[in-house]
Amino acid sequence: MKAADFIYHRVTNVAEALRYLEDYDGGARVLAGGQSLAPMLNMRLWRPAALIDINALSELAVLAPDGEETRVGALVRYATLERAPVVAQRLPLLAKMVRFIGDRQVRNRGTIGGALVQGDPTGEMPLGCLVLGAKITVTSASGPRVIAIEDFYEGAYAAALAPDELLTEIRFPKHPPHFAFRELCRRHNDFAVLSVAATGAVLADGTWSRIRIGFGGVNDTSVLALESMALLEGSQLTDAEITAAGETALTAIDPPSDIRGSAEYRAHLVPHYLTKVLQDLRTSAQA
Repeated sequence: MKAADFIYHRVTNVAEALRYLEDYDGGARVLAGGQSLAPMLNMRLWRPAALIDINALSELAVLAPDGEETRVGALVRYATLERAPVVAQRLPLLAKMVRFIGDRQVRNRGTIGGALVQGDPTGEMPLGCLVLGAKITVTSASGPRVIAIEDFYEGAYAAALAPDELLTEIRFPKHPPHFAFRELCRRHNDFAVLSVAATGAVLADGTWSRIRIGFGGVNDTSVLALESMALLEGSQLTDAEITAAGETALTAIDPPSDIRGSAEYRAHLVPHYLTKVLQDLRTSAQA
């Protein structure tokens, strides 16, 4: 099957893109990497009146430090996140997670902004941004607004964007000293059955602080395990504390059943995978 007819606009600046978004009033889609958009068009699950191609907008491909924050433009491609020294130095969790996305061809075209707007509940980039506490800048003709990643989704595949808004930038705060990530897929680099990421810091007395734990694939969106985070704050990450956090994490999830696994299977995996990730986190601080 091929896509239904649409009008194609290749824009040369953000203002032009915003003008088209406003003109089409929800009837247009933005084309960045196209790795999610093109299949949806070809299956005719989406039938937009127009595509707005933003690939010429170099101002959306910025990747740079800004004090303790790191700026990542919406058009920064997965392959850039995978290889850029600034990402390895300042956002190592993201650099690790991006290697689990698709294959080389997908990573050469796909963009972080496209992944966030797509909002796949199993997606690595929404999960990484959630655990790292990113802030999302979206822009319309009325100007920019900043949305905390925790407030960016209204549900599965439902980013909190108005029809006339364009995601332009992601800002990351200073990365925690330690991180860990694991993912389970049925096939190598397939959509995840379950993914878990964790970050934290160790204080001088050996206790852990600023722990953040996130899951993908077990809810309508990526989700923080808030009760497990609270349980581990100030802990030593002992085996007993890790086990308790794994069991407590079940309160944060509402897993789906699909072709990759049942809800019961995903719930069964959550404590086991969180245990492994927290053990990895603890080991990373001992290196």
